[in-house]
Amino acid sequence: MPFIVQAQKFSKIDKSPMDQAKYPISNRVKQKVAIITYSRPQLKGRSFSDIVPQNKVWRTGANEATQVKFFSNIQIEETIIPAGDYTIFTIIDKNEITFILNTATHIWGAYSYDSENDVLRVKVPINQAKTSLEAFSIAFAEENGVPNICFGWEYVRFKIPFKVVD
Repeated sequence: MPFIVQAQKFSKIDKSPMDQAKYPISNRVKQKVAIITYSRPQLKGRSFSDIVPQNKVWRTGANEATQVKFFSNIQIEETIIPAGDYTIFTIIDKNEITFILNTATHIWGAYSYDSENDVLRVKVPINQAKTSLEAFSIAFAEENGVPNICFGWEYVRFKIPFKVVD
């Protein structure tokens, strides 16, 4: 019996592919601290303000709401966040972002967001970059020994500094 090979058809490949950001970034520290899993929407000729709702809760990415797993207790501003799984939401305003950690996980978008599940809300300034990022991006970076969760899309940039408290 002859074997016929056909090219695999991939219908509707995700337009906002999933990605992860990990901290620590290198293997010089053996202890895992955090992994963020998120989808990366693309601008594709649109602007940030066309896509992201202003003054409304945003899932901080695309598809499923962005999730973070902390393997260690961390501190953001004065709040200690116990190790565990959380969802990241944001509220975009003209000059600042409200960063939200919420205990609801494995949810689609921000449709079932409930502020009763918030464990943290902090406001941070929006910084404007000179170069545009086509894809929404999350990364960890250290500044003067302080780890930050960095977010960027189009010209919008913001960061959340934190400390590991374990």
